[in-house]
Amino acid sequence: MLFLLELVPPLLLGLLLARRRPQLASRLAPPLVRWGVPFSLMGLVLRGGLRWQMAEMLVLALAVVAGGLLLVHALPRQFPGPAERLGAVVGNTAYFGIPAALALLPPAALGYAISYDLAATLFTWTLGPSLIARRPLAWRSLLQALVASPASQGLVGAVLLQLTPWHTQLAGWLWWPARAVVWLSLVVLGLRMAAVLGSPLPRSLWPSLVTKLLLFPAAVLALALGLRLPPLLLAPLVLQAAAPTAVSVLLLSEAEASAAEAAGRAAGRAAGGAAGGAAGGVAAAGDAGLAQRPAALVLWSTLLALVSVPLWAWLLGLAGLSPGTAAA
Repeated sequence: MLFLLELVPPLLLGLLLARRRPQLASRLAPPLVRWGVPFSLMGLVLRGGLRWQMAEMLVLALAVVAGGLLLVHALPRQFPGPAERLGAVVGNTAYFGIPAALALLPPAALGYAISYDLAATLFTWTLGPSLIARRPLAWRSLLQALVASPASQGLVGAVLLQLTPWHTQLAGWLWWPARAVVWLSLVVLGLRMAAVLGSPLPRSLWPSLVTKLLLFPAAVLALALGLRLPPLLLAPLVLQAAAPTAVSVLLLSEAEASAAEAAGRAAGRAAGGAAGGAAGGVAAAGDAGLAQRPAALVLWSTLLALVSVPLWAWLLGLAGLSPGTAAA
């Protein structure tokens, strides 16, 4: 019940606000990403505490996300586009996974959930733009994206504050403002979901949906058991892997669709005449429509994850793999 109380009210508020202010998400998202996410990560990391095991979780998260992406990339018939491939592996670990960890796991596990989010965020915003646009990877641009990532900035800020003699007091002061940023992030998620609410889920997205909510966390659980990870690492690793498709997949797809639309219109004007303009318009409409599939995937995976993520937590507890049950 606590899990639903953490997530459902801000999601509903976002859905309601979208009716009167449909452009509110576009206004809230940039400052939230630029300033809110680093600030929130600093507060959450300080509250959970920095431990050397968090580096282990960072490596594990990068390995499972990269490995999962390679596997789905080898199945082009089931996952035809880059958005479907990213959406099957990259989860909403910040807006959904961290609130889930707050509600379903003890405070000691929060730092590990945040570590997974840091790794997934760095992976998505560093490699995602090139993957979505089907561009070759350039190391200089990847390094620039890594430095500019809100996750990197939040982690560096947390490390610097941890080195001060006041880090305990700072953790207490930043805790509730950090929670408020998470809550506002869920409102933005609700605003984004409202755009495709009521539209059916295309059949082509079923493989991504099933993989993200069931197969991927099951594979991560099998890997964690094989590595004999302690419950304090295993539970947040599996629950973050079970998080619904990341909003970043939708944002990257929207950006690529907008760029494709602008390119199509420019090509139509260059061709000249009504025929060129019509061709450019048709191409632009087709490219813009590509953003609807990841939007539907984000919507349906988020709604279903309200049930599937608590089920994963229940299964972990039933098997004695949750930190609380292990300590009991």
